[in-house]
Amino acid sequence: MKVIKEKQEMRSWSRAMRKAGNRVALVPTMGFLHSGHLALVEEAKKHAQHVVVSIYVNPGQFAPNEDFGSYPRDIDGDLQKLQPFGVDAIFNPFDLYERHSRLNTSANGIAGSHDTKGFLQSDDSTLCEDDTYGQEHETWIQVEKLSKPLCGQNRPIFFRGVATVVAKLFNIVEPDVAIFGKKDFQQWRVICRMVRDLDFAVDIVGCPIARDFDGIAMSSRNVHLSPTDRCQALSISRSLREAAESVTECEVSAQLLVEHVRKAITAAGGKIDYASIVDQETLKDVREIRAPVVFAVAAWFGGVRLLDNIELQPPQSLLES
Repeated sequence: MKVIKEKQEMRSWSRAMRKAGNRVALVPTMGFLHSGHLALVEEAKKHAQHVVVSIYVNPGQFAPNEDFGSYPRDIDGDLQKLQPFGVDAIFNPFDLYERHSRLNTSANGIAGSHDTKGFLQSDDSTLCEDDTYGQEHETWIQVEKLSKPLCGQNRPIFFRGVATVVAKLFNIVEPDVAIFGKKDFQQWRVICRMVRDLDFAVDIVGCPIARDFDGIAMSSRNVHLSPTDRCQALSISRSLREAAESVTECEVSAQLLVEHVRKAITAAGGKIDYASIVDQETLKDVREIRAPVVFAVAAWFGGVRLLDNIELQPPQSLLES
């Protein structure tokens, strides 16, 4: 398993694999890997002869008040977890935003520190919001409509950062296929649209949500949940399952289903960011479930923001009518 830090080395390695007639799959991650990530690796092996896992905590998707500085990191542990899975290369870049001359970044494996806002700082300067990425980087990718609802309502720069770093990874790794989990359904849709609109020659595969033994959606941030918060957070997945059961029993009112989930999460002590039923393609809110939809939830428990969703189909009776 080869660990690659430099962009040109990564590109050269990938091109050599493809020149030999083999397909390359990319699994983009921010590290602190769990079983959900490893399931993506297993899926990647079905689509290509060689698998690359990228590990990079992307500062471009974090706002100043978010948890970039405290996002969990464990590169040594990640390498140990990946060792048995036949991964060919780990792309763990020092920095994808060209800040080497100004910063010693700790986010992705080299020395440095963080200020109270989560921005990176060097020994001689602390960055303000306007120059977080230095003077060199000023190009961003924005998927206009799909980035606005759901997470985009309260995280306006998030999908700009996601789309930009994924585009950079595609240009560096040059994969034939990339594997994404659908826990963040909106992120998956944004990437699919970016690939379509910008003509990336990359197949995008979305994988179902991986859940822990108790039903909670797997997330690197789950490590920050106390036992009590984790138990209460199960109200998210439990209420979504109940909503799905109601749909099979021909409940099609989005308002009633959303109200049920909101009450369940709030009663358990959660603070809801959003709970919305949206069209799977456009991510626009729907009033009734008469086409494939996704019921997406973001909620806070114990200061930890958790995502979950469930994909729903219209009741069979509607499809037959």
